[in-house]
Amino acid sequence: MKLADNKATMSFSDGSPSLEMPIYQGNVGPDVVDIRKLYGQTGMFTYDPGFMSTAACQSAITYIDGDKGELLYRGYPIEQLATNCDYMETCHLLLHGELPNAQGKKDFSELVTRHTMVNEQMQFFLRGFRRDAHPMAIMTGLVGALSAFYHDSTDITNPQHREIAAIRLIAKMPTLVAMAYKYTVGQPYMYPKNDLSYAGNFLHMMFATPCEEYVVNPVLERALDRIFILHADHEQNASTSTVRLCGSSGTNPFAAIAAGVACLWGPAHGGANEAALNMLGDIQKQGGIEKIGDFIKQVKDKNSGVKLMGFGHRVYKNYDPRAKLMQETCKEVLKEMGLENDPMFKLAMALEKIALEDDYFVSRKLYPNVDFYSGIVQRAIGIPVPLFTAVFALARTVGWIAQLNEMIGDPEYKIGRPRQLFTGSAARDVMPIVKR
Repeated sequence: MKLADNKATMSFSDGSPSLEMPIYQGNVGPDVVDIRKLYGQTGMFTYDPGFMSTAACQSAITYIDGDKGELLYRGYPIEQLATNCDYMETCHLLLHGELPNAQGKKDFSELVTRHTMVNEQMQFFLRGFRRDAHPMAIMTGLVGALSAFYHDSTDITNPQHREIAAIRLIAKMPTLVAMAYKYTVGQPYMYPKNDLSYAGNFLHMMFATPCEEYVVNPVLERALDRIFILHADHEQNASTSTVRLCGSSGTNPFAAIAAGVACLWGPAHGGANEAALNMLGDIQKQGGIEKIGDFIKQVKDKNSGVKLMGFGHRVYKNYDPRAKLMQETCKEVLKEMGLENDPMFKLAMALEKIALEDDYFVSRKLYPNVDFYSGIVQRAIGIPVPLFTAVFALARTVGWIAQLNEMIGDPEYKIGRPRQLFTGSAARDVMPIVKR
């Protein structure tokens, strides 16, 4: 970041001296006012619930322009990456800053492939969970447990440790997600195969059985790869901020990523695609397309408690660029699976059309987001609804690691310590119990 020519001046109506604060400029996006000396010079904090106007770090990984509907990974538009690259190239880009050449892609992919197996003890660890446990409950345990198996890569201050931990996490997440799924349905675990792609391997571990040969469908393989790319990183969102905050204490990379998995589980974050599909399911049960009008009326009624899931975004105030790509992929998958007349997709299209034309939603900029379509795609592929967020965590792992490594390499990074506006009781004395 570079120092701007102008400065910000904070003045006080009580006669206290005004305070000058430096302004820093990024390469794109809003400038930032440096308030680090505010408390020391005034004894005051800033108040910003949800960090709506606060930059907690400087980053060169991902940039979002919510007004334009723009998402860049290391400067590359998400549309170009999703069209011209695969997930392994995207991982290399996020981790190392540049897209690989042909040999670099081959070497990186082989490195990941050689680390896809997990310790056999993981199978025994899984047995401690109920068969009907939510996959995200299992994943928070499995990812955190990796630090118990890989003591040679838990020093977050060691660059070599961070590098091997990054590869291990990216490589093993599909295996862990597939194991969590197989455990809940009572099927035997399928080992990864080194001759398959990253997405193909995941499909094989999810849906193959020892009974017969499983052939990966290239359309589904590409669709899943695109889902991974679109979810790989998304700037300083809740789970990424959680990973950074957790990692700032110096904890090991596996624990920091496990914290991200736990945060992602929330229905307002990673669980949004599951919530969107459940919403469509509820409308379908009530009568389908014919009942959309009644549903829209309920959404507009603030007292109904009914929400339109899969529309709108905390950052995007325009059409989510990932949603356009996901819609294309959705059509490809439904055609391949012979589900063009799938009532859920028809319902989704009808709901989207109404929402894009209705002044109520247009004025509030409630455009479809990526979650609206990704749930339908995963459902068509055969991934059960409770597993959607685990697939999201799988894809986001590389972004979390890239952000974590960037933070550790930042000479200005410190352990996270948000401040507060205290509204509790002032100091008071404890009365003897007989006088209370």
